[in-house]
Amino acid sequence: MPTRAFSIEDGNIGSKSIITAKKRNYLDIDLTFKNRPSGDIFKKAHGASVKQGVRNLLMTNFSEKPFLPNFGGNLNSLLFALSTEVDEIGLEDKIIETIEIFEPRAQVLNVSSVIQPDKHNVVVTVTFKVIATNETLTTNLSLTRLR
Repeated sequence: MPTRAFSIEDGNIGSKSIITAKKRNYLDIDLTFKNRPSGDIFKKAHGASVKQGVRNLLMTNFSEKPFLPNFGGNLNSLLFALSTEVDEIGLEDKIIETIEIFEPRAQVLNVSSVIQPDKHNVVVTVTFKVIATNETLTTNLSLTRLR
């Protein structure tokens, strides 16, 4: 995002300006913890980093993060809820709200969900835009209750 920087030494502030831009690079560690041949771990950069962040946010249950009891999407709780308690529209609104609050690097474009109560399965597809690069990404989450 360009901003204008002025200084008194520039003389006529109205005619001269310096435009600067701040570019953000997102870099996270890969949470699969696979080793590279050099012995180091892999890193996720840019869009892949934000995608991993959105996925981890939605898969985090409430009270898993210390001192932030409402952090996360709490999607695993849906697998144990009654089928009449949860609807797809409410789930999608909850996902959008969670990403807007806790993941400032992403702007949600679309959320679609399919709840299959007979199979104890929830499938969520989130399409979002990375704020810094305007890159559009999609992540799929499939939750199944094991018996």
